[in-house]
Amino acid sequence: MKLNWKTFGVATVAGALVLTAAALAFSQGPPRGGGGRGGPGPRDGLGPIARDLNLTDDQKAAIKKISESFAESDKALHEQLRALHGSEPDPMSGTFDEAAVRAAAEARAKIQIELEVSRAKMMSQIAGVLTAEQKAQLAAKRHEFERQGPPPPPPDRP
Repeated sequence: MKLNWKTFGVATVAGALVLTAAALAFSQGPPRGGGGRGGPGPRDGLGPIARDLNLTDDQKAAIKKISESFAESDKALHEQLRALHGSEPDPMSGTFDEAAVRAAAEARAKIQIELEVSRAKMMSQIAGVLTAEQKAQLAAKRHEFERQGPPPPPPDRP
């Protein structure tokens, strides 16, 4: 198989953005309000990333404002995604409608693309709040995280 370096580079950058977004999302702590795990509600604070980057109070406030703004603007996309999941054809129903499954998958993919673009915009705006030194620290942490690779699979249960 011939390796396309341009595709590899784009995939690497996209992966780095996704990992950074995931690290920020998971570092923000549990949601406030009645959202429960992964439920609705704004995130409170930035967790360990704030300590690691030594963010100023102004930077924390700016990042929180950016995050909340994007969370609010992405809410409709998340609701559309939930609605699509709820209306998907049941593959266990005994009849298989490939066109319906494809249409549902394509609709979900379009929303996922919009969410990824939104997340990249948010990360770009957050990067604008950081100093050059903080950006370098974040890049080093991202590189360290990437070198660790994915976690090992869970052990097989009998």
